[in-house]
Amino acid sequence: MPRANFRKPSLLSRIVRRIIMVLYRWKGWKLDGRLPDLDKFVIAGAPHTSNWDFVFFIGATAEEGVQPNFMGKHTLFQGMMRNFMFDMGGIPVDRTKRANYVEQVAEEFRKRERLALVIAAEGTRSTDGSWKSGFYHIARAANVPIVPAYVNNDTMTLGFGPPIVPTESYGETLAEIARFMQSKLPGYHRFDVLEAQAQKLIEEERADG
Repeated sequence: MPRANFRKPSLLSRIVRRIIMVLYRWKGWKLDGRLPDLDKFVIAGAPHTSNWDFVFFIGATAEEGVQPNFMGKHTLFQGMMRNFMFDMGGIPVDRTKRANYVEQVAEEFRKRERLALVIAAEGTRSTDGSWKSGFYHIARAANVPIVPAYVNNDTMTLGFGPPIVPTESYGETLAEIARFMQSKLPGYHRFDVLEAQAQKLIEEERADG
């Protein structure tokens, strides 16, 4: 589903982006850390506690001069919504295809010159703090780094960490991300769960040899 070339962004997408920037600045969000000067990377964000999280991520990345991308069900990229979804940074994923979504998104990374993919690594707002592994497998398949990002709703701060090159060990990669998250929100219960998850994975990987 390639995006049409040389097309002006839809009026709706331009209006929505302006509204998002107004809300972002009106709320008084602050940035902690900078996005890397790289063309392609995965942004793994947490904690995911509100439907507003992605809105403020759009605002924060726009402040950095980056248009974030996100994955969406392919059926959302049809009819009247097609151009709007592409203009907002959507990447259609067809889960009915043989190729799994990791391969589909990795192919998008290969085709594009620039791509900053935002993923809510916890998956849902109701999580206990455990992370899904999709962000890791996409970064590995696309051969791009992972940029950890945190949200602190108490201080209205959204921050980016240094890029992390994912290794063959998911546990070790997750542990490095957990250390960054803990440094920003020490003692936060979801990041305690994340740290414990990483250590358990490392132990399992070592046991498997």
